[in-house]
Amino acid sequence: MRMGVKGFVPERLKEIRWARRIPSMTALARLLSINSSTVSRWEDGSNAPDAHTLRDLADKLNVRQEYFLRPVFSDNRPMFLRSLASTYTRDLDYQRSQMRWLQEVSSVVEHYVDLPPVDIPDVLGGASYHQLRDEDIEKIALDLRHHWGIGEGPCTDVVGLMERVGFVVGVIEMGTIKLDGLCAWSPVDQRPHVLLANDKMSFFRRQMDAAHEMAHGILHRDVPADEFKKNLKFIEKQAFRLASAFLLPSTTYPMEARVASLASLSTLKERWHVSIKAQIKRLQDLEIIPDEAAVHLYKMYSAKGWSKGEPLDDQWPPVEPRALKDALHLIVDEGVRSKADLLGVEFTVSAGDIENLTGLPNGWFLTEKAEIVSLKSTHKDSDQNSEGTAEIFNFPLSPYDKN
Repeated sequence: MRMGVKGFVPERLKEIRWARRIPSMTALARLLSINSSTVSRWEDGSNAPDAHTLRDLADKLNVRQEYFLRPVFSDNRPMFLRSLASTYTRDLDYQRSQMRWLQEVSSVVEHYVDLPPVDIPDVLGGASYHQLRDEDIEKIALDLRHHWGIGEGPCTDVVGLMERVGFVVGVIEMGTIKLDGLCAWSPVDQRPHVLLANDKMSFFRRQMDAAHEMAHGILHRDVPADEFKKNLKFIEKQAFRLASAFLLPSTTYPMEARVASLASLSTLKERWHVSIKAQIKRLQDLEIIPDEAAVHLYKMYSAKGWSKGEPLDDQWPPVEPRALKDALHLIVDEGVRSKADLLGVEFTVSAGDIENLTGLPNGWFLTEKAEIVSLKSTHKDSDQNSEGTAEIFNFPLSPYDKN
């Protein structure tokens, strides 16, 4: 007979270990000053912690007790990770836990706020991703642009576009520069979720990373987890091809890239918002330059030290997701739920975890809602009788307003 708190969900214990980067059940047992076999029985479901131990477990791992009593957000569909190498296991597990939490946060938000409806056309038309040729992917990229009404010029904000068409996007520190992002469809709201890395990020890298994860969400939604592992390289190649074709359309970009030099690609980088390295690969894929010319450009690229940072990388900040952050502001500002209610009733993880996933400033949950007050007028009494007068302040342009 199973002992302990009724309704304890063993998978949640594994998930919180991943999220807190606790490497093993033995390490968790040391943290709790208990026997490792006890933790093992909790995780395999043969036993559960008693009420006192559950409180201690929740306190030590900085979650509410209810965290361990709610079902996990997961199904048989894979999370599209860039690498499955065993050396990254701990980092990959951390990503998986954060993706589940992102899905959980968005499901709470959707109880109160209507996020943009999912507007992702069926680009496969019943076919399998296995059947796609390069020319098919090029056409899909153009069809997506047409469907979303963005023309065939530069896409200046992929993250904003994704949120507009129904993706939920979060940004976190991955803890390593070797992992860029991941994508998964939520089993609850049937909405694609994307997590992007903040580690050593530039605006241009975020553009490509976001487009890459968007491609996974569109092309590989129904790929089984075991098939994803088996065909990882092929699936990744398809995602990169679609991302590149979407950012640099075959109908317009080649007309501006007839001269393939690092200088010309630097100029095109500012216009098309795509890195120089990704442009070299795109020119190679479109057979605008032969493989030998691409190799030469890559060598010159490395010689200039651009592998550690390209021109313009430090001039534009990465675009941050806004949908979840704005939704939480709206919920609180409209008095639908207080911050304390959200933390004490809706969410089971800590305030810091929510702020990290949604892009809210650190300490947002600890600050009270601001009171709106009127500023004292500095005009003379005679001026106060005038009507329709105002003072205009000009805000500086964002770098994204240039186009």
